Amino acid sequence: MNEYELTNLIKVERARNDVTQEELAEALGISRTTVNEVETGKRKPTVITALRIAKYFGVNMEYLFIIKND
Repeated sequence: MNEYELTNLIKVERARNDVTQEELAEALGISRTTVNEVETGKRKPTVITALRIAKYFGVNMEYLFIIKND
């Protein structure tokens, strides 16, 4: 069975939109720790959280979250 790795461009979009982790967390009603852990790959987001993050930045979820497999 193939292992999949989930990466994301949250940090890129935050920088592009001049948004802090705290601001993103507050807008989504989640903790800054959760934002940090998703952004750094320590935690996989729920589908709902991934969709909400993508919607916040006005991008497709497929752009923001990338699945890699080896």
